[in-house]
Amino acid sequence: MIGATMGAVERRNMKLLGLSFSPRKNGNTELLLDKVFSGAKLLKAETELYRVADKDIKPCDGCGSCFKTGACHIQDDMQQLYDRMLEADGIVFGTPVYFYNMTAQGKAVIDRTIALIRPDRSLTNKIGGIVVVGGSLGLIDAVKDLYFYMVTRQMLPANFVAAYAANEGDVKKLQKCMQAAEDLGKQMAQMAEKKFTYPEEFKAT
Repeated sequence: MIGATMGAVERRNMKLLGLSFSPRKNGNTELLLDKVFSGAKLLKAETELYRVADKDIKPCDGCGSCFKTGACHIQDDMQQLYDRMLEADGIVFGTPVYFYNMTAQGKAVIDRTIALIRPDRSLTNKIGGIVVVGGSLGLIDAVKDLYFYMVTRQMLPANFVAAYAANEGDVKKLQKCMQAAEDLGKQMAQMAEKKFTYPEEFKAT
């Protein structure tokens, strides 16, 4: 009985971070991210939306200093985002498609995470999900690049949601897509409960 009580006290809720790479507040991308959150909350997960467009995040300058120091020398809002990403159990990446791929805001974040290379500061074992919205071409390219990113970071990829939506609020009309987003949130919360870890011998260096 004592052990059961202690276990209940020590257990914490899964934390899901949603990264919005869209410059549009409350657009189709964030509507889908909100549905992902709804699904995760059904399993008592804590959620946070981080709007990259509202932040000062500069592009990587390719200096290579992070390979030596384990830290990025650029002092901007990415320093805060590093902490958010490291604290999260799962990260869902959300982007609209601009010129056939993720937005510039998204690519800046992806490039800057090269600094997360220390064993105690990496994305290894975190659950990853993807939400992509596009008007025509580019959905698969954005999904593919984000999946490759998660695999190389040794994250555990969950599902993805890709929607064709050209006008503001169009995703609300796509009932199956909205349900898929909610299911993605539930899936990520359940995967986090499994506590998957990469074997030590295969950890990225």
